[in-house]
Amino acid sequence: MTRQPEPDSLELRNMQTMETLAKGFATRNVELILSMFADDAVFETASGPDPWGQRLVGHQQIRQAVERMFAWMPDMQLIDSRRTVSGDTGTADWTCIATTVKGQKIHARGCDLFQFRDGLVVRKDTYTKVVTRA
Repeated sequence: MTRQPEPDSLELRNMQTMETLAKGFATRNVELILSMFADDAVFETASGPDPWGQRLVGHQQIRQAVERMFAWMPDMQLIDSRRTVSGDTGTADWTCIATTVKGQKIHARGCDLFQFRDGLVVRKDTYTKVVTRA
């Protein structure tokens, strides 16, 4: 049986960052969320006008987008989450369940790809499955 290596302190710190970020999303705590991002962080959303979605740079743009998301999906929950870290990269996969303010039900799988620097997120790239109805 092959033994998995123990995570190092860098990986433990980055996993803690991801867990704190998840707590911020679960409690809709925008300040906690922003505290896990570096000042120059990039957040690429799942949808937007470009092939990478919408690129948000820095705390102000990330704050505005997160606040809009919480306003648009006031009951949003990210469930069935799994997180992994390897060095300064991480992944999180989850299921988003929400109802928009217009009454649209959302139930979709997604994932985030992370890059870290000094225990903070410097890049968060989000992907979501597109649900189609026959």
